[in-house]
Amino acid sequence: LRICSHVLIKGSLEYLTESSKQAILDTVRSKEDRGMRTLSLCYGSSMNSLVYVGNVGIVDPLRSQVPASIEEMHQNYINVKMITGDSKNIAVSIGKSLNIHSNDDACLSGDMIDTMSPDELAGVINSVSVVYRSSPATKMKVIKALQAAGEIVAMTGDGVNDAVALKCADIGIAMGKGTDVCKEAAEMVLANDDISAILGAVKEGKNIFYNIKNFVFFQLSTSVSALSMIAISTIWNVPPPLNPMQILWINIIMDGPPAQSLGVEPMDTSLDRSPPRSPKQQVIDRFVLIRVFLSACIIVSGTLWVYHTEVRVVCLCRYIASMISDEHAYAAYL
Repeated sequence: LRICSHVLIKGSLEYLTESSKQAILDTVRSKEDRGMRTLSLCYGSSMNSLVYVGNVGIVDPLRSQVPASIEEMHQNYINVKMITGDSKNIAVSIGKSLNIHSNDDACLSGDMIDTMSPDELAGVINSVSVVYRSSPATKMKVIKALQAAGEIVAMTGDGVNDAVALKCADIGIAMGKGTDVCKEAAEMVLANDDISAILGAVKEGKNIFYNIKNFVFFQLSTSVSALSMIAISTIWNVPPPLNPMQILWINIIMDGPPAQSLGVEPMDTSLDRSPPRSPKQQVIDRFVLIRVFLSACIIVSGTLWVYHTEVRVVCLCRYIASMISDEHAYAAYL
């Protein structure tokens, strides 16, 4: 509008007044509030005196499954933020339609982020859901601020200007239809450009970690139990409950189908809505060690009780058998 001097209204030229400019700006903002990208059209022989013709609203339709996928991500403790180069009105409108932005969330522009220190940005970044008018440098600052706040950051992108941000993030996710540079910089590529695949990957990661913990717990419980029985029998100077062949047979059985089934166990429904674990959490933590100790105590106690009971029964049977054989021998003597 700064380089336009006239406006075309119903086929006739009129001077572009301040009221006309305000009416045009109101129309543009109205379209942006509905998520449209606007393109103004004008013509003329001089760049300082053009004729304004009108503006066009361009809609980039959302995929129908995206809002539901983002809502499910929120239920799985995954915070989604939108970083775009569009204006504030367009970004807020699209963010609301995607269930990313609400009236309580904050919005920051790329210029505002550039003026903030890393500590200031890290303190407010969790309350920001939309970043508009951003540049590649802005994306990197947002990622580093989230990482400084203790978050694990996954960045999606499809263009050359997203490559640096994808490399800086903990997990770079490139779109299947993106550029080759973007795919090379990413750790993960969405072949069908479906954001719901990210949620499936997160759930599968939870399940893999859970299955590993179950597998380790199972193996440690049986191994600690066997070692404890051998150690107890050695300390008490009594015959061991299990001989070497029995221990070898138990290890073969326990390393087979039971252990393999724990490794491929389907996802537990309780993990579907579980909060994310800390990246510093170890597979063998205090809780696993307590479970291993309790399980080993139960297994050792049960085995020793059965062994002690059976030994008494065997001794009694041998005593009875010896008594019977002595009576037969005495009768034969008589």
